[in-house]
Amino acid sequence: MEEKSVNVDVGVVIMKDGKILLGKRNDDSMKDKSSFGEAGTWTMPGGKMRFGEEFEQAAARELLEETGIIAKRLKVICVNNEKTDDEHFVSVGMLCDMWEGEIQVKEHDKITEWQWFDLESPPFPVYVPSAKILFNLRKGNFYYIN
Repeated sequence: MEEKSVNVDVGVVIMKDGKILLGKRNDDSMKDKSSFGEAGTWTMPGGKMRFGEEFEQAAARELLEETGIIAKRLKVICVNNEKTDDEHFVSVGMLCDMWEGEIQVKEHDKITEWQWFDLESPPFPVYVPSAKILFNLRKGNFYYIN
């Protein structure tokens, strides 16, 4: 039997004029690798940390890979514990309020479009890990308690 492990992910809140950037996850459930099974939901840029990376390095790399933008300022805003029967990861919420570049869809198999939304009224449905980070941001919480 394979031993399960815990992964660390970063989710990045990109802010511009009080709005947040969210991407529409591919509707094709075969391309959605998450055990949350949330194809077609809205999510923030992010992904798994690599061995040896700092949170800021992982967030900057994921932003560039997924959106083409370059982070100028990143900070940790929250930590969440994400668990399903098949998957367990710690989700580190990051805030990027200074960046440069033009937002692009860089990974078409994962995200079909990027759009700006009001922080207080994001679209529905939002990918669960992203929803927890947004909840923490709005409430000023550091840790999401189920």
